[in-house]
Amino acid sequence: MSRRLERGGRLVLATHNAGKVREVSALLAPWGMQVQGAGALGLPEPAETESSFLGNAAIKALAAAKATGLPALSDDSGFSVASLDGMPGVWTADWAVQPDGSRDYGKAMAEVERQARPFPDRAAWFSCALVLAWPDGHTEGFLGEAHGEWVWPPRGEKGFGYDPIFVPAGEAETFAEMTPERKHAISHRARAFALLAAACLPEPPAA
Repeated sequence: MSRRLERGGRLVLATHNAGKVREVSALLAPWGMQVQGAGALGLPEPAETESSFLGNAAIKALAAAKATGLPALSDDSGFSVASLDGMPGVWTADWAVQPDGSRDYGKAMAEVERQARPFPDRAAWFSCALVLAWPDGHTEGFLGEAHGEWVWPPRGEKGFGYDPIFVPAGEAETFAEMTPERKHAISHRARAFALLAAACLPEPPAA
């Protein structure tokens, strides 16, 4: 049986990515959750040593839960290209890392285009693993995906990461061209969150 959070309770979001903090906080807003990001709390980023999104998300969620004594939610997500055998995948953020430790997603997107350009298959997808962890080590994990195709050149300024080069199936705009509300309705993160909400959040808030 899944363990549920309390409405209006405190929750640590185990990420230093400001874009993810915004998106997940918006998803949790109807439940009145008091969300704090790991970066704002000064928590270190643990090494992500697993080969799956769920495995790496569990590492981060457990580290934040044990460090704070609060339930912690971690998001591990990535961009995969079919013609590159699913790369960058779990190494999505690594492709953006620069020598000084900063991340340049413009260069990361250009690397995707450089490697995938020779292949006619444009299929791509985003994956999102959400893991909710408690200080006692209990975890609940959920995986969502959004399929579509990669495009070039990048389009849009509203998203983050690889959003400017991804058009979801059935849409004409990239994730970075969509309003946040539109993206939240169809994204990989929204799909994973729907599974988490059904299993671990209190009864749905009144409309």
